[in-house]
Amino acid sequence: MPAIVADRQALILEAAVRVIARSGIRGLRVEDLAAEAGVSTALIYYHFKDRAGLVQRTLAFINDRAIGYTEDALEGAEDARDALLRLLLSELQDTDRVRENSIAWGELRASAVFDDSLRANLVESTREWVRDTAELVADSRAAGLADPRVEPLDAAERLTALVEGLSERWLSGSLDLERARALLSGAVDAELGPRP
Repeated sequence: MPAIVADRQALILEAAVRVIARSGIRGLRVEDLAAEAGVSTALIYYHFKDRAGLVQRTLAFINDRAIGYTEDALEGAEDARDALLRLLLSELQDTDRVRENSIAWGELRASAVFDDSLRANLVESTREWVRDTAELVADSRAAGLADPRVEPLDAAERLTALVEGLSERWLSGSLDLERARALLSGAVDAELGPRP
C-alpha cells in the first residue's frame, strides 16, 4: 500500500477513535468523521467502503494501538511476573491514547451485544489479549514466581475482565486512577500468590 494511502487511512482511523471516544459508536457519523479528519466523506467511503467497514477497521486500529503501548510498557520488565503486571497496568494510563482506546473499546463491547458483525472481531481481539496474558501467567508459574496451582487461562480471564471493569470505573469517575492501579496490582498478587 502506498505511504500516502496508508497515512490517509491512519489519519481517518485516528479521527474515528476520537469521535467514538467522544460520541460513542452510535455517534460515529461519516460527515462528523470527515470534519474531524479534515477529509471528504467520499475519501472515507473510498478507503472503507461503508460505515460497517469503517467500524471494523477502527476496531483493528484500536487493537494495533494497544499493542504499541503495551509493548512499550513491557520494556525493562524484570521477569515474567513483572511483565504481566506491566501488561495489565498499561491499560490504566492517563494518556490520550490509552483513554481514547479504553473508551472506544467500551463502546465497541457494548455495541457488540446488539451487532453480530462487531462481535466476531471483538471476540478474537479479546481472545488474543487473554492468550497473551495467560502466557505471562504460565511463564511466571514456570519460573517459580506464581503458585504452581494457578491455572493460566482462568487467571488471565479474571485479570483482563478486571482491567476492563476498573478502566470503565476510572474513566467514568467512579474510581481514581491510583486506586484502580493499586486494586489491579493486588489482584495479580491474589491470583498468582505472594511473590517469592
